[in-house]
Amino acid sequence: MIGILNRLMEQSEQQLDAETDFGQLLEGTGTTVYHVRRMFSSLAGMPLSEYVRRRRMTVAAGDLLEGQDLLGLAVRYGYGSAEAFGRAFRAVHGASLGDVGRAGGPLRSQPILGSA
Repeated sequence: MIGILNRLMEQSEQQLDAETDFGQLLEGTGTTVYHVRRMFSSLAGMPLSEYVRRRRMTVAAGDLLEGQDLLGLAVRYGYGSAEAFGRAFRAVHGASLGDVGRAGGPLRSQPILGSA
């Protein structure tokens, strides 16, 4: 099971800018998405969807600090508008996009989980 979770984390990390189809990633593993989500939540202390959202916002914060276009970031990370992206950003980082753009922070990062 740990191998499956590690492979899932690797694939999720490679697809942070796209919607991840966990069912497709788990095909042929002999387990279900439901079981993997429960195992992940038990081991990581957060739901898989929350982990992916936090990772996306961590990478998005780096892109924002590099000066990338706000609307482009919103679209790349799956949000329909800059406003929706801003709300999700604030929920994860506790700071608005403007605060981060002006002062560079504060930011909260979600480290990559998986094999070391």
